[in-house]
Amino acid sequence: MTTNSKSTLTTRTGFRFDVRSARPEDEPTLAEFFTHVTPDDLRFRFLGGVKAVSHERLVAMTRSDDAGIHNFLAFSADGLLIAVATLACDQPRQHGEVAICTRADHKHLGVSWELLAYIARYAEGLGLDTIESIENRENREAIELERDMGFVVTTYPDDPTLVLVRRQLGRKAPD
Repeated sequence: MTTNSKSTLTTRTGFRFDVRSARPEDEPTLAEFFTHVTPDDLRFRFLGGVKAVSHERLVAMTRSDDAGIHNFLAFSADGLLIAVATLACDQPRQHGEVAICTRADHKHLGVSWELLAYIARYAEGLGLDTIESIENRENREAIELERDMGFVVTTYPDDPTLVLVRRQLGRKAPD
């Protein structure tokens, strides 16, 4: 899997969508996408009281100049941006942190499940040992999805409002 290619995914519900890496010219599309995300999902995605996503954050989510950050966009067949995902790898490239956000009107179609599975496969291809996500304890839907996908939930150090969900990956990439 390369970040420059497009992949077509199909959910358990039969919904098909394309995933590709984000590009700088996607910033306006990404800004529009976040107007279709619930206030709770914005709070869960950015772990704080974000009412609107800043230009700086949008730039960071569409950049490609950092080899440790992988930003992905998911589009429906009609070209609508329906989900975004980030995989941020640590310096030794052993662990990756995942963050996913899905449009409110495209939830419960299996998009988040398939996108997370895609990111896990991508991370394995990079040779990462684990992927993890920091979740607000109130984000029960995401925590249950991750638990169903083999993630283990533990307390987050120094913040009782958060949990850490982590999944061991299957194999290391060949050298």
